[in-house]
Amino acid sequence: MAEKLTREEFEKKYVARLKDRKIDWDVLSFQEKIDPKYRRAQIRYIGGGGTGQHNDQNVIKSDHFTLSTMLLPPGSEGPLHLHHDVEEVFFVIKGIITAIVENEGERFEIPLETRDCIWSPPGIYRGVRNDGDEDALMLVMLGAQKPQLPTYPEGSALEELRIERQKAKEAAGQK
Repeated sequence: MAEKLTREEFEKKYVARLKDRKIDWDVLSFQEKIDPKYRRAQIRYIGGGGTGQHNDQNVIKSDHFTLSTMLLPPGSEGPLHLHHDVEEVFFVIKGIITAIVENEGERFEIPLETRDCIWSPPGIYRGVRNDGDEDALMLVMLGAQKPQLPTYPEGSALEELRIERQKAKEAAGQK
């Protein structure tokens, strides 16, 4: 049910302006420690996205999805990962990106250019790579308010780190 708001209240609650966004290079820096090619930044607009930053007070709250932009420097990639619980959309705003999809042991690399889009269902490994000479910017949308953190291919350094981080959180009594 909608609540009665003034224009100013509505704008404060439901409008996210670029000038107020933080380019968050730190949220995925744990991946960069595994390999510098994983360096990229998240710019959150609606919810925390798949990075688990659900405590960001500068985002629009949503009941059913998240929306952010991802900045990928040339040669950077978002590693192959799997969301068990949500679909994910990558929409290229600017640049040249290669979407990487792995399903049932088959790997596909799909080139995407400005204003191209790819949708990944839950349970399919997906990743992206900037194959251009300039920064690439893409929109990322996940189909849940607080998606589960992704997993990585079994035996990979990122999956080992994910497990280690999860055990540390559990030991500290966090969710």
